[in-house]
Amino acid sequence: MTDTRILRLRCEYLDEPLGIDERTPRLNWQIVSERQGARQVAYRIIVASSPEKLAKKEGDLWNSGRVESNRTTHIVYDGKLLASRLACHWYVEIWDDAGNVVHSTPSLWTMGLLEKNDWQAKWITADPEIIRRDSEAIAPTLTECGTPALFRREFDVPSPIRRATIYASARGLFELHLGGQRVGADIFAPEWTDYDKRVHFRTYDVTPLVKPGRNAIGAILGDGWWSGYVGWQETRARYGSLENSLLVQLEIELTNGERLVIATDGLWRCETGPILSSDFMMGEVYDARRERTGWDHPKYPDARWLPAREVAAPPVPLVAQRSEPVQVVKTLTPKSVTEIQPGVFIYNLGQNISGWIRLRLGNAPAGTRVVFRHAERLNPDGTLYTDNLRRAKATDTYICRGGENEIWEPHFTFHGFQYVEITGLPEGASIEVMGCVVHSAMLLAGNFECSHEGVNRLWLNGLWSQRDNFLSVPTDCPQRDERLGWMGDAQVFLRTASYNMDVAAFFTKWMIDVEDAQTAEGVFPDVAPRLREGKNFVGLDQLGGSAGWADAGIIVPWTVWRVYGDRRILEHHWRAMVAWLDWIERKNPIGLRLNELGNNYGDWLCIPSDTTFRTHSSMKNLLATAYWAKDAAMMAEMANELGRETDARRFQAMFEKVRDAFQKEFLRADGRLSVETQTAYLLALALDLLPENVRARAAEHLVENIRALDDHLSTGFIGISHLNPVLTLTGHEEVAYRLLLQDDYPSWLYPVKHGATTIWERWNGWTKEEGFFNPQMNSFNHYSLGSVGEWLFRHVAGIEFDPETPGFQRFVLQPRPGGDLSFARAAYHTLHGEISSDWKRSGEKLTWAIRIPPNTSARVHVPSEPGTNVKEHRGFTASSSREGRFLVFALDAGCYTFESTWRG
Repeated sequence: MTDTRILRLRCEYLDEPLGIDERTPRLNWQIVSERQGARQVAYRIIVASSPEKLAKKEGDLWNSGRVESNRTTHIVYDGKLLASRLACHWYVEIWDDAGNVVHSTPSLWTMGLLEKNDWQAKWITADPEIIRRDSEAIAPTLTECGTPALFRREFDVPSPIRRATIYASARGLFELHLGGQRVGADIFAPEWTDYDKRVHFRTYDVTPLVKPGRNAIGAILGDGWWSGYVGWQETRARYGSLENSLLVQLEIELTNGERLVIATDGLWRCETGPILSSDFMMGEVYDARRERTGWDHPKYPDARWLPAREVAAPPVPLVAQRSEPVQVVKTLTPKSVTEIQPGVFIYNLGQNISGWIRLRLGNAPAGTRVVFRHAERLNPDGTLYTDNLRRAKATDTYICRGGENEIWEPHFTFHGFQYVEITGLPEGASIEVMGCVVHSAMLLAGNFECSHEGVNRLWLNGLWSQRDNFLSVPTDCPQRDERLGWMGDAQVFLRTASYNMDVAAFFTKWMIDVEDAQTAEGVFPDVAPRLREGKNFVGLDQLGGSAGWADAGIIVPWTVWRVYGDRRILEHHWRAMVAWLDWIERKNPIGLRLNELGNNYGDWLCIPSDTTFRTHSSMKNLLATAYWAKDAAMMAEMANELGRETDARRFQAMFEKVRDAFQKEFLRADGRLSVETQTAYLLALALDLLPENVRARAAEHLVENIRALDDHLSTGFIGISHLNPVLTLTGHEEVAYRLLLQDDYPSWLYPVKHGATTIWERWNGWTKEEGFFNPQMNSFNHYSLGSVGEWLFRHVAGIEFDPETPGFQRFVLQPRPGGDLSFARAAYHTLHGEISSDWKRSGEKLTWAIRIPPNTSARVHVPSEPGTNVKEHRGFTASSSREGRFLVFALDAGCYTFESTWRG
């Protein structure tokens, strides 16, 4: 008997994905065991075309045979050519170091429609006449948003079925129905892409919903990113059209071997319904009196409905979505309800979220208009604070059908809010509301907790801002009229994001958006997907090439590789990354990045003490040059990983040239920089831009700057991610802890002290500190300044990847207890399993418990004063070495508890 198990079988980072279009998908699994030192020594993968063949171990698609390897991640499928529609049933068996053979439970992935001629469906749109003839009811909403349309088709199934699958896409957003039930849990499908480059399709197993006899399939089609408001310029139809269109193909395999195809075409019928308008930013208007009861059931009387119109297919590829779908992932019960004036109720969820309100209403007369207005904060008088929403109305309206039990939630909109104002409730009506939290349904990866409740709330605020903004793309904010995939925000937060949640698939998808937005010259964008108006880029000088923003095109693939061990993301985007550095080099031949800097945001939103330097050309040039060096160094590393030796030498030489130019331009005597800001020193130190003999003095100058500000920070979006890590790695962790635990302005805990439940865009939020207040740029849900979460995991808890081995199969454990914290604990679920670190201090006694997952190893740095003893509870023996205040062990999988002396 063995306690070893194999769990979490995944394909392309996803659990049992349907309809993928990757022809050589990668397979992962995890090993779970309580046995010390447990590891895999060999594996075998069997992939079969049916569960029956898999049960017999008939790998008619692939049998890898026994492979002598401890690898459990990124195993590339190497079997028969994968064709459209193929169901791939698979499992893995391993041999462990104790001689046990362990089998997993079966898993599955299916292939989508891989060839253009696999699609029999036609793109269809609603006949405009359905709007014109309902203009009296719908007209009040038409000035701002489109009216979602209903589509339906009935069909007969002559015999029992074996399998039924829907493949669906849209320019716009669809909600599918079959046999009176909603299909799947996805919302906002298909998700945001540059529609001039590619459109997603989604795949659903609907076998339980199709019955022999008469059936009905239906869809609701809304605006979304395709034709709704996107960005801050009050513009619809960014991609050139207000016409939404739908593509649906239902394929039914009968038990007798026949295959039926029910596909969108001109025989489908269309009509308006209860959704009068629905837009991400403006909100939804829903008239329940107009519900077409039974419209998604067979034998519905649709004679009044009009035929759908066939339209030309988009001249771009249809591709499978590579990331987790957007879903309702959590619901919240309001913490309080206040009637601030007669008939005006404020519901407080107690947490700032992205999503909407789910309504249950009773005893309201037909025609009653219940209005929901959303906001993140309240004014001093208790009313909603909405100035920061700009042109986003964030207002939903539900018009009652009348009756005892009406249940409703929006369809094609979402809001960023903690508070909702509800008006229009008649006397005697009953109401229940729930907050629905909506984001891309990634799994949680990490958890952090310590003895300081403010720090715990700070970490949680960062997690919530990530949840609220990781919705198809990593947006800047979920509430106002923007919600764009700002690349600077994403790259500074990515390490924190990867500790909080499993973001591998999410960023794999987004990097495709980033490359799609790259110009022919090689310029990466500042936001991805790009905004378009017709065929032209729009807004802020085309939103491209800005230092610290466009550089995400290199930083994101590098980080995904380092964290997840993913070489394929480097291979896929190699040419794009090379083109970006080629462009920078062409424009800046002397090694200083001075030219073609786009909007050059500098250290965006640094606080007033550094504002002059942020806007000064020297600071901006320093920042841009530092990022060029960072890009080149990362490219040299990635080239070595890919075996591109010539490229590696070239980019290493580029890095050295830029570093030399940086030193000549910005370095003064004794480690001082010509630009005296915290961020300048942080970039110089973090990115290895200084000679070794001046690094210590440069770090001291950084500390002097901090102390001159009474131990306060003064960085913006760019500098903040480096602040505490640099202080720690240069031997000034006590300064890092002082910054962490400050709670007056400016500090991480200042918003926490003022009731923040997410990360604020600005250090001062709306508190008017330093005399600054701008309601137009005042989001209470921006994750960038929450990048301190990386430091909490890496240095407080001490969980970090090995600098020589990507992917956490080998890693480093090195906590640095400090400040007033008496304990800290963190868990981080990697692709290989859960790493945990849990330390407690009592006086000078430190107790530290760790977990190293099976099939991994760690370099463990036990905090301990030189000349003192280190005890491990089980009394194990292992060789060690002393590195300053740490006793270092190389340890295999297992649980260990150390006791040591620590005066930090």
